Amino acid sequence: MESQSKKIVQPVRRNLEFHLPKERIGDWHAGGAHITHFFNALSIFFPDGERFFIDSVRHYRDRIKDPALKESVRGFIGQEAMHGREHEEYNQALVDKGMPSDRYGRIVIRLLGFFTRFSPKVSQLAGTIALEHLTAILANMVLSDPRILQNAEPRFAALWKWHAMEETEHKAVAYDVYQQVVGGGLMGYFHRCWALLMATSIFWVLVIPFHIGLVRKEGQLWNVRGWIKVTNFLWGAPGVLRRTIPDWLDYFKPGFHPWDHNNAHYLDGLDALVAEVDNYGAPTGAVA
Repeated sequence: MESQSKKIVQPVRRNLEFHLPKERIGDWHAGGAHITHFFNALSIFFPDGERFFIDSVRHYRDRIKDPALKESVRGFIGQEAMHGREHEEYNQALVDKGMPSDRYGRIVIRLLGFFTRFSPKVSQLAGTIALEHLTAILANMVLSDPRILQNAEPRFAALWKWHAMEETEHKAVAYDVYQQVVGGGLMGYFHRCWALLMATSIFWVLVIPFHIGLVRKEGQLWNVRGWIKVTNFLWGAPGVLRRTIPDWLDYFKPGFHPWDHNNAHYLDGLDALVAEVDNYGAPTGAVA
C-alpha cells in the first residue's frame, strides 16, 4: 500500500527576475568551465521540461477533490512557469555565446513531443513524478552542501538556489496527484518505478553529450584538469551525483513518499533569498 499524502508545505508562486550577467555564462561557477557547463547542460532541459510537467498535472486537475491539493497544483503550475521563463533567459545567454544549446533544446522538444503524442496521459504523469524526483534529489544536494555553489557568480548562484528551494517546496505535488488519480495499487507502483528507470536513463543519455558539447564549444574539451575537477565534483567531493544514489533508490520502496525525505528546513532561507534577488535589480544599461 502506498503512503497517504503528507502535506508539509504549500508551494507559492514567486515572480523573481535574476537579470543574469550573460558575459559570465561560460565561467560563472568558481570550479571552472567544466562544472559551469554541467549546470548549463541541465538548464537546457528546463523550459520545455517544465511545460511538460505543467501539462501532465493540469490534465488531471478536475479530478482532484482535495482542496489543499488543488491549491498545491495551482502553486506548482505557477512555480514551474516561472522556472521556465528564467531558464529561457539563461539558455539565451548560451545561444548568444554561440553555444549549441538551441540545437540541444530542439532535441528535448522533439523527445517530449514524441512522448506526448504516443503515450497515454497516465504515463506522462508517471514520467513527470519520476523527473520531479530526480530534480528534487539534485535540489537537495544544492541546498544541503554550501560547497556546491561556493564562490559562484551571485546571480547565477541565486537562480540555482531559488530553483532548488521551489523544487523542494513542490516536490510532492505531482506525486500526490498521481496517488489520487492512479491509486496506490500494484500497477501504480510498477508504473511509477518503470517510469523512473526510463526517465533516469534517457535524461543522462542526453545530459552527458550536451555537457561534452558545451565544453567542446568552450574550447576546453582537451583540458584534462577540468575533467578531473568536474568528475571529482560529481562523484568524489562534494559528490553531487554520488550522494543522490540512496535517495534515488528510496523511490522504489512500496510506501515511498517524497516528504519521507523531510528537508523543509532548507526553505527557511527563501524570504532572505527573495530579498537578495530583489536588491539586485536590472543590470546597468538594461532595457526594461
